[in-house]
Amino acid sequence: MSTINQLKDKLNTKYSTEKEYLQATTEVLDSLSEFIEANPEYNQLSLLERLVEPERSLIFRIPWVDDKGNVQVNTGYRVQFNSALGPYKGGLRFHPSVNLSILKFLGFEQIFKNSLTSLPLGGGKGGSDFDPKGKSDNEIMRFTQAFMNELYTFVGPDLDVPAGDIGVGGKEIGYLFGQYKKLTKNHVGVLTGKGVGWGGSQIRTEATGYGLIYFVENILSEINQDFEDKTVAISGSGNVAQYASEKAIYKGAKVISLSDSSGFVHIPEGLSTEQLEYVKVLKNNRGGRISEFATEYKLNYFEGKKPWILDDIQIALPCATQNEIEMEDAKLLVQNGVEIIGEGANMPTTNEALEYFQANNVIVAPAKAANAGGVGVSGLEMAQNSQRIYWSSSEVDEKLCLMMQDIHDQTKEFGKQKDGSIDYVSGANIAGFVRVAKAMLDQGVV
Repeated sequence: MSTINQLKDKLNTKYSTEKEYLQATTEVLDSLSEFIEANPEYNQLSLLERLVEPERSLIFRIPWVDDKGNVQVNTGYRVQFNSALGPYKGGLRFHPSVNLSILKFLGFEQIFKNSLTSLPLGGGKGGSDFDPKGKSDNEIMRFTQAFMNELYTFVGPDLDVPAGDIGVGGKEIGYLFGQYKKLTKNHVGVLTGKGVGWGGSQIRTEATGYGLIYFVENILSEINQDFEDKTVAISGSGNVAQYASEKAIYKGAKVISLSDSSGFVHIPEGLSTEQLEYVKVLKNNRGGRISEFATEYKLNYFEGKKPWILDDIQIALPCATQNEIEMEDAKLLVQNGVEIIGEGANMPTTNEALEYFQANNVIVAPAKAANAGGVGVSGLEMAQNSQRIYWSSSEVDEKLCLMMQDIHDQTKEFGKQKDGSIDYVSGANIAGFVRVAKAMLDQGVV
């Protein structure tokens, strides 16, 4: 469609250095092309042009003092991308790789992810190039307090509700919340991922991993299969990978790999619950490497490699980082008979690899649908905060399971192809777009 091609050309010229952001917008716009042509009511009031531009991008310096008394300076960001459906909602990422392009990509994806939950949530993302690794608790506290000093006037329970992401866990959320409360004198639901004892939700930590398995389970049901005895390769070893593993094992699958940035471990007999508990302690409490797990259990460790080289993968769940499945990985996975890719990380598959999977009839569960469980439970945390109520683990898990089923059904409805197959990538993009687009059109040019 010429209008979409013109918009893509404009973005490529205007933001030529922001490759992650351009990758995300290109993938969505390509999915929307035929739908917009068939539904021209969505091609008015420069809707697409407004959709791809953040409503607001905040950039600020963060001076803080390390344990040696030296002043350090980092850069902080908050991209408030779209508020048509509700207050901006999306995580904070503390990692040296953080830049505006990555946060715009994440914020753009968040719009559609949040839309698919059917909760009243807009899309946003933020963070800093601060690296919490190797920092003392006092240094992390001082940095997060300095970060909130700059951010607090731009967030609030009805304006922008950040959460955690890479480098931002319960400890960081606690420090951020404490500083917000001190500055504003308000104890309100301005952040999600809080401690359960002071406004947090049960299973928030588990939600993204659990939700990923629930979504893939719905896909398997569509083809009259289930997780029982499926070989599942998982990348990553953080929260998403851990709890995707936990739920997959519970469903009867054989999890044959975990990884980190240094390499992966092959678990040919399948990850046991005992081994998984060791990984949780290793990664969450001690900050260890997956190579230590391999040594402890005398398993083969592949330094500098990704698990996609294994030849016995039926379901691949990339749960580590963006663009971890490249074209060569995709070719190996297809060659070795992979059936389903379930994206637990944000945009873990390059556009070229995605096209290759689709051309070879591999089912792809896209991140904006498959990993929406985390923000879904964050939305449930916001609801509990607003109502001053508490839901048990089983209540939240039941709501999460139903939410992921609903997200699957939406993507299925909009992803149906003429030959009867389901394109979950296009389905998720279109379903997420329709709800946001209708709200934007209803609200006028703002």
